[in-house]
Amino acid sequence: MKDKKLLKRILIGMSAIGPGLFLIGYNIGTGSVTTMAKVGAEHGMTLTWALVLSCIFTYVLMVAYGKTTLVTGKTALSTIKTNFKYGNVLAIYILVALIIGEILALMGIFGIVSDLIQEGSKILFGGSGPSTMLITFILVVGLYIFLWNGKYQIFEKFLIVLVILMGISFIVVFFMVKPSLSSIVSGLVPSIPKSSGSFRLIAAIAGTTCSAAVFIMRSTVVAEKGWTIKNLKQEKRDSAVSASMMLFLSLVIMAVSAGTLHVMGMKLNDTVEMISLFEPIGGKIAALILIFGIVGAGISSIFPIILIAPWLIADYTGKKRDIRSPMFRILGLIGILFGFGMQFLDARPPILMVFSQAFQALILPAVAIPIFFLINKKTLMNNHIAGTKMNVGLVLVIVFSIVTSYFAVADFF
Repeated sequence: MKDKKLLKRILIGMSAIGPGLFLIGYNIGTGSVTTMAKVGAEHGMTLTWALVLSCIFTYVLMVAYGKTTLVTGKTALSTIKTNFKYGNVLAIYILVALIIGEILALMGIFGIVSDLIQEGSKILFGGSGPSTMLITFILVVGLYIFLWNGKYQIFEKFLIVLVILMGISFIVVFFMVKPSLSSIVSGLVPSIPKSSGSFRLIAAIAGTTCSAAVFIMRSTVVAEKGWTIKNLKQEKRDSAVSASMMLFLSLVIMAVSAGTLHVMGMKLNDTVEMISLFEPIGGKIAALILIFGIVGAGISSIFPIILIAPWLIADYTGKKRDIRSPMFRILGLIGILFGFGMQFLDARPPILMVFSQAFQALILPAVAIPIFFLINKKTLMNNHIAGTKMNVGLVLVIVFSIVTSYFAVADFF
């Protein structure tokens, strides 16, 4: 009886921070896993500072966008569109750029997830396993059926379960692999590696954590929750939990890779390669748990990504957000079909994922700068304009967004 009451309390607590967990499910996906694992393998913990800053600024922007929605009752693109001279152009740019970035990420996610399911079947049953094309087909059909019959509340609950299982999986692997703590601690001194591609990895850390899509989506999931300005404290707490869990899970992934692959001098170019490298260290059970965690991370990211195009278009046009409407179902189908993309590309999924996360960093200034002006607009926010702390935080976010945007393109030149 006590166990049932405890479980009920936990579920109530989780539902109270639903928007945050929804965004964790979106944010801590295969992009985060791949990026953090690659950073840890190649540079140890030397780029922890970039992750910490990204998570702090993620909290600042989540609170800012959430608060604006609580006061106005309007979602992000709609507010941007109607409150700037060229807001229409800016809103369209954000919409198109985010959709392109998410399509690239979706292709990478399906590629990684299908590769890992195939690898898991090899470990369990031997042989070559089912083809990645067949696995992708089953995933596409199954996930679209779920989308067709779904509601936001169902997605939220489903993502809460995936986020919890994903977190447990990574923590279990951390203790099973037992990474060298001395190597992790000694690598915490902030620095920028001089090796080729390090700038792009810093941009990818920012892009996968302080993602522009997260803040645009934040306003939508807060609106879906039906919160008002009376829920401001709850919105801030929800944002803090979300950003903290993003930091914790990302650090665990980076630390596992830094304490094992980096110590052995191995680089990570393929997610399946990471599993084969971990297997001798932690055994088949550790490999399977890691596969389970990454697949869970990937699937938890797919639903928000599929929803982002119809949500953004509904946001921009001011139409009602109905997951069961023809627009949502048609755009959802088009989006999920991009899951087959990696089956026809030569590039490996992790390479595409890092590129897509770095691309996200390029969009961040277009999201960080407008909210600074919106949250300080008296006619829009009334008595709820930003205070000194929030404004200082937003200015620092803008500087960070410009620097990481430069990092995203610097390695190409």
